[in-house]
Amino acid sequence: MYVADSRSSKAPAAPADTRPGRREAAEGATRAADGATAGRAARAAVPGTVLVLGVVSLVTDVSSEMVSAVLPLYLLTGLGLSPLGFGLLDGIQNGFSAVVRLAGGHLADRRGRDGAPRHKAVAAVGYGLSALCKPLLLLVHTVPLIGAVLAVDRTGKGLRTAPRDAMISLATEPAHRGRAFGVHRAMDTAGALLGPLTAFLVLRMAGGPLLADGGQQQGYHAVFAVSACVAVLGVLVLLLFVPNRLRADEPSTLHPRLRDGLALLRIPGLRRLTVCAVLLGLTTVSDSFLYLLVQRRLGLATEYFPLLPLGTAGAFLLLAVPLGALADRIGRRRLFLAGHGVLLTAYGLLLSPLDGLPVVVCVLLLHGAFYAATDGVLAAAAADTVPTGQRGAGLALVGTGQALARFACSLAFGALWSVVGGTTALTWSALALAGCVTGAAFVLREPAVVEDPAFEGPAVEGPVVEGPAVEGPVDPEVPK
Repeated sequence: MYVADSRSSKAPAAPADTRPGRREAAEGATRAADGATAGRAARAAVPGTVLVLGVVSLVTDVSSEMVSAVLPLYLLTGLGLSPLGFGLLDGIQNGFSAVVRLAGGHLADRRGRDGAPRHKAVAAVGYGLSALCKPLLLLVHTVPLIGAVLAVDRTGKGLRTAPRDAMISLATEPAHRGRAFGVHRAMDTAGALLGPLTAFLVLRMAGGPLLADGGQQQGYHAVFAVSACVAVLGVLVLLLFVPNRLRADEPSTLHPRLRDGLALLRIPGLRRLTVCAVLLGLTTVSDSFLYLLVQRRLGLATEYFPLLPLGTAGAFLLLAVPLGALADRIGRRRLFLAGHGVLLTAYGLLLSPLDGLPVVVCVLLLHGAFYAATDGVLAAAAADTVPTGQRGAGLALVGTGQALARFACSLAFGALWSVVGGTTALTWSALALAGCVTGAAFVLREPAVVEDPAFEGPAVEGPVVEGPAVEGPVDPEVPK
């Protein structure tokens, strides 16, 4: 009897030890075991591929943000560019990125001779182009040439964004995509946090006074040189540590055409997300313009301007992971809309009669919370609606729509600033954003579409499951 019982699937419970010391020790061991299990589950939710891609983005963002932190000041106060001209250059950055993003997603989905998608190869080309542009900034000193270099740099960003996000979504279980994108965006933002700080230190060590204060260009040249070296390091990490194939069991005969990617807009869920991303992007003021408004309102010295993005990046870094996990629980589209409500609050504070350093700090923190609630969350929501074989093209569609809308917003805001002033332009943008948030809430209120795994068209209409389960359609590769 004892042998039979010992082999049964459920062993008899041992008598409880009621001695105080033993009982507390047993409870502690149970809690430790539960904590270890939860820790293993959390680690499993974020695969190693996501972490390596996060390192690549961190290093690359240090390089990019070093340049972005000093560029507005360099162009507006150093080279005398007007706000309209800066809006045009800023729009060029977003516009070129948008134009090539579709091509990047399409090329990444096409398979090589080994039958694997080319996500890593296309991403490597994109990161490489951006790395090559950094030393070119040492050689150009006129606005047209700087605009051309920035266009090539943004071309690289456009090529790499969709393949990188596709690799993240393919490497992660659908239930944890919000968390995985949050981890990646947090690491990316760590680079955005370190970039302006590095630029500030390099300027102080190598350049002396800034151009706006009568200084020379050597400080900016030092920033551009260090940025180029850091960008090369990011490319090396990608080539050496990111696997070439993420799903060895994927079908190897699928060769999507570019028009097949555009046809993804027939999917109702993806189409609604794209429309809302465009609507909200049309009223999202460029970061550079926002920092200029903050700097002028507070009256900060020009040498402290590169530090303003640190507030945004710090909030983004702290909130990206928890808000990504929250999106997995309450719904990604819902959190995406709430993030734009947070941005509207930041605009309201900046336009309010309140003044002083605390208000500016609150604006920057809200700005970072906006990105934490929208950037990776939108990609995770879009990945739920796109077939696996066209993941890159689907994510590129949403990103392209958003980038083109922000391109238009940069041009319009720069023109408004030149005519009516920055404060009035921000007021109009805030009113438009409030209207677009309301419209997007109405559009995303419709039920989601559960897609056919074979992508023969939309399958069954059904409501979005809100709760701890996966939001949106079920990924065909996950066992039901």
